[in-house]
Amino acid sequence: MELDSDLRADLVSTAHEVADAASKVTLKHFRKVALTAENKSENDFDPVTEADRAAEAAMREVIHRRRPTDGILGEEFAAAKGQSGLTWVLDPIDGTRGYISGTPTWGTLIAVGPAGGPVLGVIDQPFTGERFIGGLGRAEMIRSNLSQPLVTRPARALSQSILFSTFPEVGEPHERAAFDRLGKQVLLTRFGMDCYAYALLAMGQIDLVVEAGLNSYDIQGPMAVVEAAGGIVTNWTGGPAHQGGQVIAAANRDIHAEAVVALSWKA
Repeated sequence: MELDSDLRADLVSTAHEVADAASKVTLKHFRKVALTAENKSENDFDPVTEADRAAEAAMREVIHRRRPTDGILGEEFAAAKGQSGLTWVLDPIDGTRGYISGTPTWGTLIAVGPAGGPVLGVIDQPFTGERFIGGLGRAEMIRSNLSQPLVTRPARALSQSILFSTFPEVGEPHERAAFDRLGKQVLLTRFGMDCYAYALLAMGQIDLVVEAGLNSYDIQGPMAVVEAAGGIVTNWTGGPAHQGGQVIAAANRDIHAEAVVALSWKA
């Protein structure tokens, strides 16, 4: 899909306005003792708060006003079909468990692109004031109106790499077993960072993020940011990851190739 310069500029401007709209809502409720969470799952704890829903509603309002022919896919409300060939993929609070616990590891995720995947993505952390944006010729972190380039780490041995994931219980039992095989080969494994792990990857701080059971709104924003910074994001076999499921985000192709082998190896 060809995107001319005017359209590119409008998508970037819209993405910033969408992130601004969400941050006003999320910061209003963050670390407030009155905040409560509902559980969306019958078998696990999958929380949603009034901030999740209100933030996504605010994000959708911006898109409907600025780009009414685009589609919208979000976590909290029904998908809206568009006519332009572009769809906005939204997660108002990625890391709601962290959000209700007061940790600054959650973020707002925004992506836009055609059916084949995102062309632009945003990871926004309003509490720290960090906005990571990637795609359409951009790879930067903006804080206090200052821009810092995003560049992933250069290749290094798997034994010297840092691996992140959101939950120690990575996916199904067989997926956890595969993750554990990879974990035994790296220098350091850390958990619980939610979308901020992908931001750290794009900043050149870590080497790998490996997860399973993701939805498209969990990965499309981070994918665009990581890839714009020089990284690679695929599923565990090296295929497309923009629809979610199993995901490897890697700083470079060398470390990605080693991770794919470690995850696929059978004893």
